[in-house]
Amino acid sequence: MTLPASIAALPARTPELAALLEKWAHINSGSGHRAGLDTMRAALRAEFGTFPGAIVDEPACPGTAAALRVRVRPAARTQLLFSGHFDTVYEANDPFQKCRWLDADRLNGPGVTDMKGGLVTMLAALQAFEQTPHAAALGWEVLLTPDEETGSHGSRALFAEAARRAQFGFVFEPARPNGDIVHSRKGTGGATARCHGRAGHAAKVPSDGRNAILALAEFLQAASRLPAELPGVLVNVANIRGGGPATNVVPDFAESELDVRVTKMTDRALITARLEALAATINAREGYRLELDLRFNRPPKECLPLEEKLFPEWQRAARDVGVPPFSWVHTGGASDGNFLAAEGLPSFDGLGPLGDHLHSAREFVVIPTMAPRAQVVALFLHRLAAGEITLRT
Repeated sequence: MTLPASIAALPARTPELAALLEKWAHINSGSGHRAGLDTMRAALRAEFGTFPGAIVDEPACPGTAAALRVRVRPAARTQLLFSGHFDTVYEANDPFQKCRWLDADRLNGPGVTDMKGGLVTMLAALQAFEQTPHAAALGWEVLLTPDEETGSHGSRALFAEAARRAQFGFVFEPARPNGDIVHSRKGTGGATARCHGRAGHAAKVPSDGRNAILALAEFLQAASRLPAELPGVLVNVANIRGGGPATNVVPDFAESELDVRVTKMTDRALITARLEALAATINAREGYRLELDLRFNRPPKECLPLEEKLFPEWQRAARDVGVPPFSWVHTGGASDGNFLAAEGLPSFDGLGPLGDHLHSAREFVVIPTMAPRAQVVALFLHRLAAGEITLRT
């Protein structure tokens, strides 16, 4: 099989792509660093602005940095959406600010995998595709957002709007370390549990105090066991606070935050009911009140029928450019692909390069995987534009 010349040429661009990634990774774009996010968006505009379409800054919610949107051939019959984020978890005061080469292939640096390496891969794929003979048959949109690491609260409406215009999406979060892409993702949520008791003297026997810390601990222990009862649900007990400086006072208040994740939309009602039932057992006791504030942010990304149909074509494109065999897997981590699925838009997720140790100073990307992953995307798009692949179930 002969690849289009622009796709075949991508591996030769690896040094250029690596230099671009290193340049981008040295721009601090922590989710809370507004100036850095603005600088990063300008750097992205300089590269993505070379495409033959409109490029605009899209304000998210007040107080957050703007997103960047590119639209090419919006009148084409087939419309595709490419999703990425340019914020990282490394804020301006984080000690992890610089890249270094671990060896000839691995670059260690802030956001090199999550997900500036994915942005470079996306850019290279679209550049190669635009030079293929049938590119005019496809319209596409790129949406790059500044707040994914903090929940995409300002960007969610932008995803809903873009998803309604597209027939298929591509999300450039990193691939799994073994090369697999993402089949489905858990939905994310959280809960705050606040327990009120009654203060009293710790030495009084019998005590007329009601220990809020102990009651909350009982609730949290029971909540942590719920995943064994509800497969597909995760509950992590995180921050906990309670009591005061005096140890001879029975504490009358304690609170904790929990991370809650679900595999299916139906899991939301199940975990809500069970947590509320556990709270009710505490509230049934004299002198106690446990308030539960449960909220869900990202809905689960469940695998849609068109994704199932097209995944073998994705694997075929990978074989044809020499990418080692891979599959797709369910993961507990969420992405903006969750929002696309909630709007009914099928998408492939985890299309970025290989790497590991995300959200730590050990984060690294395997540089030689960027160009081949871009080749897979570009070849799939080429075949879609040529009519070899159809977006019908």
